[in-house]
Amino acid sequence: MFFLYNILVHFAGFLLKISAVFNPKMKLFVEGRKNIFETLKHNISTNDKTIWFHAASLGEFEQGLPVVEKIKIKFPSHKIIVTFFSPSGFEVRKNNSVADLTIYLPLDTKENAKLFLELTHPELVFFIKYEYWPNYLNELKKQKTKTYLISGILRENQVFFKWYGGFYRNCLQTFEHFFVQNESSKKLLQSLGYQNVKISGDTRFDRVVSILERDNSLGFIEEFKKNTTTIVIGSSWPKDEELLVNFINQSSENVKFIIAPHNIKSEQIQELKKSISKSVILFSEKDSKKLNEYAVLIIDTIGILTKIYSYADIAYIGGGYGNPGVHNILEPATFGIPIVIGPNYTHFAEATALVGLEGCVSISSQNELNNAFSNLILNRDIRHEKGHICSTFVQMNKGATAVILKHIENDHL
Repeated sequence: MFFLYNILVHFAGFLLKISAVFNPKMKLFVEGRKNIFETLKHNISTNDKTIWFHAASLGEFEQGLPVVEKIKIKFPSHKIIVTFFSPSGFEVRKNNSVADLTIYLPLDTKENAKLFLELTHPELVFFIKYEYWPNYLNELKKQKTKTYLISGILRENQVFFKWYGGFYRNCLQTFEHFFVQNESSKKLLQSLGYQNVKISGDTRFDRVVSILERDNSLGFIEEFKKNTTTIVIGSSWPKDEELLVNFINQSSENVKFIIAPHNIKSEQIQELKKSISKSVILFSEKDSKKLNEYAVLIIDTIGILTKIYSYADIAYIGGGYGNPGVHNILEPATFGIPIVIGPNYTHFAEATALVGLEGCVSISSQNELNNAFSNLILNRDIRHEKGHICSTFVQMNKGATAVILKHIENDHL
């Protein structure tokens, strides 16, 4: 099986090079991996002590960031290496300040895994949430490197729990310890004979709680809002925007809207702007404008949405009409904001919990969206009650990072 897997990985690498000619994202994926080993040779010496964190993409990086930050403090003499699999994660966070080196993870071939670990020689390795690369894990096991899974999620439909999943089940033997988010993940691992499992919770809660300690002020948002009830729409997709624009155009209430689409390509931003009948301004047009005179602000940039949530009275989080579903709802939740989402959310435990607690409202039609917004706009008490449920939920679930760090300290120091 290992032989077949390696053939498939090499074949996938060949196909990726072809697709890179036609697909900009795949071009980033391929081009970004061309000089990785030279980069490692230039930045990591044989005398360096290192710790390696791997994140599939942006969400996993943000999830693991509280642990990265604490590990950096606990091990100040070590260099921190962060790897990404996806361009969408690497391109956004390649210049992060917490890691000494941020690079793409080379494809999971035997040769790449052996050379990568030879050059980085990590003392500790952390895989965040998921992504189990057999050659890397096999090489880590050979070298007896302490490897941990943090904020892990296991599900019955994963290959580990299939009759044909023996090859992947063997990969799990590499992990010194599994820090999982919930009881079901722990039971699934125990069903495979693993007892080195601890329910630590989700480090994303620690991440979003820490946001409250930062300066979230944005002068241009204050000027735009001017003490008016404001709905912030984060990470919206076309299906979300279809319903939202209908509501915006027919809304007669004294409400302002901030839209931060998931895709900020110029043509799509312009289409969105044209579809709105109220006064609209883009973030890129804001200079020398009287922002308080506009009803809708479209954010055609990245990196400021979290701060914008701090100004929201109501949040709509997009993605709930797609697969796997709704985007991150914890960032608005930590600010104590009532949240509205689409119908596809059950893949995410925090969304399922907040819908059950009624801090978050799930809608599946134009009529339901209209009713949810109108109810929250007109009834301040309901708005505050749902917002309080959200912020309390976040505060009650923090602490995963401390659980992980305590174990690592006892295990390594």
